[in-house]
Amino acid sequence: MGHLESITTPEHLRDLSSAELVELAVEIRDVLVATCARTGGHLGPNLGVVELTLAIHRTFASPRDRVVFDTGHQTYVHKLLTGRAASFDSLRQEGGLSGYPSAAESPHDIVENSHASTALSYADGLAKAYALQGDDRHVVAVIGDGALTGGMAWEALNNIAISPRSRLVIVVNDNGRSYTPTIGGLATALTALRTSPRYENVLDLVKRRLTAVPGVGPTAYDALHAIKKGLKDAIAPQGLFEDLGLKYVGPVDGHDLEALEHALAQAKRFDGPVIVHALTTKGQGYDAALRHEADQFHAPGPFDVGTGVEKPKGRGWTDVFSEEIVRLGEQRPDLVGITAAMLHPVGLQAFAERFPDRTFDVGIAEQHAATSAAGLALAGMHPVVAVYATFLNRAFDQVLMDVALHRCGVTFVLDRSGVTGDDGASHNGMWDMSVLQVVPGLRLAAPRDATRLAELLAEAVEVEDAPTVVRYPKGPPPADIPTIDTVDGVDVLHRSASQDILLVAVGAMATTAMDVAARLEAQGIGVTVVDPRWVIPVAPALIDLARDHRLVVSVEDNGRQGGCGAALLSALNDARVTTPVRVHGIPQEFLAHAKRAAILEQVGLDAQTLARACVEEITALADHSRLLDVDRTG
Repeated sequence: MGHLESITTPEHLRDLSSAELVELAVEIRDVLVATCARTGGHLGPNLGVVELTLAIHRTFASPRDRVVFDTGHQTYVHKLLTGRAASFDSLRQEGGLSGYPSAAESPHDIVENSHASTALSYADGLAKAYALQGDDRHVVAVIGDGALTGGMAWEALNNIAISPRSRLVIVVNDNGRSYTPTIGGLATALTALRTSPRYENVLDLVKRRLTAVPGVGPTAYDALHAIKKGLKDAIAPQGLFEDLGLKYVGPVDGHDLEALEHALAQAKRFDGPVIVHALTTKGQGYDAALRHEADQFHAPGPFDVGTGVEKPKGRGWTDVFSEEIVRLGEQRPDLVGITAAMLHPVGLQAFAERFPDRTFDVGIAEQHAATSAAGLALAGMHPVVAVYATFLNRAFDQVLMDVALHRCGVTFVLDRSGVTGDDGASHNGMWDMSVLQVVPGLRLAAPRDATRLAELLAEAVEVEDAPTVVRYPKGPPPADIPTIDTVDGVDVLHRSASQDILLVAVGAMATTAMDVAARLEAQGIGVTVVDPRWVIPVAPALIDLARDHRLVVSVEDNGRQGGCGAALLSALNDARVTTPVRVHGIPQEFLAHAKRAAILEQVGLDAQTLARACVEEITALADHSRLLDVDRTG
């Protein structure tokens, strides 16, 4: 039996010897690799925090001491050590463990901070509350994987520095990377601390000389830590954290359990907030991850454990965008690409390789990305800002007041829109078509297939006096659906002889809508399926088409409140069109993790459920019409 099976609470870690802890670390890495090989997941970040997580749980008493991770994807080891090892094989599976912290899973989790750069603010509030209540518990915030490149983290640090009563330990998990090597001035400063050979060599020499003195032992080690500040000031760059007024311990080897525990114990003894700077290696302990130059297995899909080779994924929506943005870049020297620490995941890597001077990775800073894009546009460039749909929420004010207000020609490309599934509630991109409805002048395109993505992206970058948005889901695009007719820019995909239902399909839901149409026609119900292509603002052609049908049904993989269907209903009311409208979308709730298809079925956006609803609606209309006829003749 391995050690992990006997660890049901972090307290059990304190009973293990040094040798047993080394064995446990190996066992944990084996479990991480085996599980992620089957389920996919954030493997590289968790391989890098094995010793760090062990040290935190041996030094602090979770859940009384609160531990908050940022970003939350580096909590797999934490889950294994807090009573969830037996169910770890259900990671990211429907009904199983989340890939992020989850208070519903364990009292050791407090927030699902899967959007980066938030932990320090959570921790600041927690620590202040405990101080006000006279509670002596500690709060530990583990921040890494590029999360310190987010401006919110520095807003928090600015406030933490003036909270002397907060028993807050900030652990900087410095692996030099987010998805890819971390970008920016902060990263440069941290790298200087990591790599200064003069600092490390002198520090090692002093350590060896002091510890060699008989009978001194721990006292010498403490003395060494006491003089570190002087060494850093003389040999390494000025301590950027200490300039904020925060106590600082480190750098410390993040894979040396003894050194980590010593540093954390020191930090724990301080009365106020303190930073422990731990140097870790993403992918530590698994050669395939260490050799993976792109992102050190940040978040691979299922793969072969022996070779590290991922199972083929096929060509996805992101690949189509990647090809098209390079093609457009060849034609347009004013086109620039911007992303927020996600060059590979959003498909900008090929553009960056072809046009390195026209590509800007701003780190985990979506707000800065949007306003910097506005500045680029004001100077005559056309920026394409590529982010996950869920992360655009963080930059809404900038889209509204910095881009749209100034009528800047900026194109936002939203990857992973709609239901994404495995990553849970925080990563479903189901908000963008609702929140962006209120932005004056903004135009949003939702391509139904790969051909339309290429067309709409090309159209979007031609708009120079307003923000444009192109959004598409996760995974492979469906087979192209040809256009049989066009009505003032609206694509007609299917048309029956009778005009019973106008089925308005938004983006990738067009494939489902065609399936619905086939089911309805089999029951004698006529359907016209249309794809507006540009769904914000509402196309005038939809209003005319709605007048000619008995029922309008809209289908979108966005929240129902304030989405495209709601906007269409409002536009029809304004035009005094009395055709009944039924809006189908995602309920306004946080969805549990599962595969995209499973979630769509759960929320009623599968073809069978939609067709049944359409039959019921059209039947009810027919019954109502017959009752009216009886009333008139009665």
